[in-house]
Amino acid sequence: MAKQITMQNFEQEVVQSSTPILLDFWATWCGPCQRQGPIIDQMAADGWNVGKVNVDESQELAAKFRVMSIPTLVVVKDGKEVARAVGLQAREQLEQMLRNA
Repeated sequence: MAKQITMQNFEQEVVQSSTPILLDFWATWCGPCQRQGPIIDQMAADGWNVGKVNVDESQELAAKFRVMSIPTLVVVKDGKEVARAVGLQAREQLEQMLRNA
């Protein structure tokens, strides 16, 4: 299961992470997000560093990353955004984003 990222654990899980992390900004009411979710969870199960940000519950984080539509997928390295994709993405694309970080 992917890490649930909130303002409370953002510093520890994202900023202080020793490896790049993929953040999936999503919501329960978003159809494409529901299709993206299992891909993110499988990546987590396979050892990729991924986290999920529920935009309804973590509006401050969504604003910090200027999320305008969901799903938005952001790779963060050393506390800074290094890649972004908007809309439903294939697992291969997400893995490539993490590899390139």
